[in-house]
Amino acid sequence: MSKDLAETGQFQTYLAKMGAGLDAFVKFENGDALDPDRNWQQSLNEPLPEKGTGIDNIAQRLVNEVIANGSAIARPGFTSFITTGGTTASAIASAAASIASPQRYTLNAFNFLEELSLNWLAQLCGISHMKGLYSSGGSVANLVALGGARQWAFEQVGHDVAAHGVDRKTRLYASAECHHTIQRSAGVLGLGRRSVRLIECDEQKRMLPSALEVAIGEDLQNGFLPIAVVANAGSTNTGAIDPIKEIGEIARANKIWFHVDGAYGLPGILDDRIAPLYEGIELADSAIVDPHKWLGACVGIAATFVRDREILHRAFTQEPADYLEGSVDYQDGANGPTHSMDDFGVPYFDFGVELSAPPRGVAVWAMLKEIGVDGMRQRIRRHNDMAQRVAERVQADDRLELVLEPSLSICCFRYIAEGVEDLNVFNQRIHRRLVRGNAFIPSTTKVDGKLAIRPCFVGARSETGQEDGLVDEVLRLGDQLMAEQEL
Repeated sequence: MSKDLAETGQFQTYLAKMGAGLDAFVKFENGDALDPDRNWQQSLNEPLPEKGTGIDNIAQRLVNEVIANGSAIARPGFTSFITTGGTTASAIASAAASIASPQRYTLNAFNFLEELSLNWLAQLCGISHMKGLYSSGGSVANLVALGGARQWAFEQVGHDVAAHGVDRKTRLYASAECHHTIQRSAGVLGLGRRSVRLIECDEQKRMLPSALEVAIGEDLQNGFLPIAVVANAGSTNTGAIDPIKEIGEIARANKIWFHVDGAYGLPGILDDRIAPLYEGIELADSAIVDPHKWLGACVGIAATFVRDREILHRAFTQEPADYLEGSVDYQDGANGPTHSMDDFGVPYFDFGVELSAPPRGVAVWAMLKEIGVDGMRQRIRRHNDMAQRVAERVQADDRLELVLEPSLSICCFRYIAEGVEDLNVFNQRIHRRLVRGNAFIPSTTKVDGKLAIRPCFVGARSETGQEDGLVDEVLRLGDQLMAEQEL
């Protein structure tokens, strides 16, 4: 057997072992999942080895010590943050890419699937008028989109900002509920975090178009150059969806770039019951979505989409490098390029901030091939139904209060009781006991000053029934704390 074939067989063998270990790990849903007596930290805290132990030992320790003591994020009951353990299809595809195409460039199947999957993802999310680029997460995805917006805005006044820098005061408009990566993007892009003007929201935490119009009018009179208007298509805090069409029309009327942050919520468009909330998405000049959130990809996969990808090329292009120029042969043969080194493929390195980057599209391709649009639609609907079920349970019980009606798969609620001096502190205590139980692990947030328990159902392994278990446990712990308080 050749060495290459032996390596391939070895890869398959150990991938199967890892898969079995992961499958056992994510099925744990009770407090016995992690054994504190195993002292895994002490076991792993070894000096640098002079001699290796071999692949068999590594595989065994990965399963028994590393995977077995992994993060709660992969568990079915984890609803804390908008992240999840990758699906099997995503994990296998990502592992294959790390060996067969460690970079996303050159003329090969992985580079081809990068572009194909971006087109599929755009179609899935109702933004087929755009072309895309993968990056590591929503932070970079928003940065790339707003970098394109910055370039476009300055070009309208005859200035190449990527070449010469910012030369005047600017303004970005975003909901008061926007993700904080918007401010960070403004800082990194040289606009300044204080250039972000936060727009007031209504009682459902959606941006008020009337307040946006007033803000733009004031800033234009005061000589600011508007860079972009940012709308939420599912805010991180509560899942709120801004009135996209109204905001997009205001942006267009004022000739301002319109960006939609759909890192979490854009796939919600697949649920026909709420699809009308996304009306106006076709007005967007850019949008982002993170496949590693609701779609179930391994962490490290986000996508930026723009109406004109050439604007990204002008914003992020690199200066020529001697070691790259001439590295590939662009001379097509009779049947076009045939070797991977005949062409760099789609030049993603000139569309964003990453040069070195793994292929990410193969994971998205694998997930969509595995369950299709229909499978994704069923998952989105199931998770939205779970949030609605929590809301129904809350409204039917006098011990609970619905802090905000769910828009997507997030539901914010809290335990209430007479005689409790500080409900925020009381619910924080419930939450700490809840997550230590290791079965139901939501996060908390504050809505209008009220600390709420905030489950966000996005995990591919989260199944119907877990939402009832979560509410039951909140009630049990709340009642338990009340009884302790009366002693």
